[in-house]
Amino acid sequence: MNPVRKQRLIVVLAVFLGLALATALAVYALRQNINLFFTPQQVVSGEAPVGTKMRVGGLVMEGSVVRDPDTLDVTFDVTDGKGTFTVHYQGILPDLFREGQGIVANGTLVSRERFEAEEVLAKHDETYMPPEVQDALEKAGHPGARKEAAGS
Repeated sequence: MNPVRKQRLIVVLAVFLGLALATALAVYALRQNINLFFTPQQVVSGEAPVGTKMRVGGLVMEGSVVRDPDTLDVTFDVTDGKGTFTVHYQGILPDLFREGQGIVANGTLVSRERFEAEEVLAKHDETYMPPEVQDALEKAGHPGARKEAAGS
């Protein structure tokens, strides 16, 4: 093989390998940051993978909020009318967090009944509900979905 052609082939292969490596690293990094959304029904039925970071959302069940008076630990149940699980959170909840309101929590699913939240997001005014939560409640036929939708 001609030395010039051999050198060009080596350069082309090196560029190709570099692009392949950069693409593989980018895909790996993006996969780590994907935050999938799951409803309570999907969590309870086993559709949500245990041990994975995700977003979950639904309505906070009335009478389910339990605060530890000595720490910032809070537990509450989230439902969409067909599934219910417990969210554990350590921190200060948003001012608009209330029972019966729609929330979205970011964190890790520990088991089918327990979700460890790193962040809890509450709706920002009286008429807003996160679209994912609204859709999930409507699909589950939860009466809270119609009440919230009527207000918007």
